[in-house]
Amino acid sequence: MAHQQFKSCVDACNACADACDHCSTACLQEADVKMMGRCIALDIDCAAICRLAAGYMARGSAFAKQVCGLCADVCEACGAECAKHQHAHCQECAQACRRCAEECRRMSGTA
Repeated sequence: MAHQQFKSCVDACNACADACDHCSTACLQEADVKMMGRCIALDIDCAAICRLAAGYMARGSAFAKQVCGLCADVCEACGAECAKHQHAHCQECAQACRRCAEECRRMSGTA
């Protein structure tokens, strides 16, 4: 059962995708939306790759490790951007991204 073998990573990917969705939506409500542009774009990319990685792991795909390696890269970029902003939603997202990147690195063998 691939989904059980990678449960910790799948859970981290799903939590990160949810945090990124929340962050991008909250960023759109900020006073200076233009300043949040890179954060919003990375949130969208990160949520998408996290959901993709979770699906690959759940199916036991032969490419799951490669997808998780890329997911870790995107999570690190998103987390770094979110960490620059003091909004609570950005800080929470940064934390979820760091956790997901760590789990994906471990799963992909690139830790």
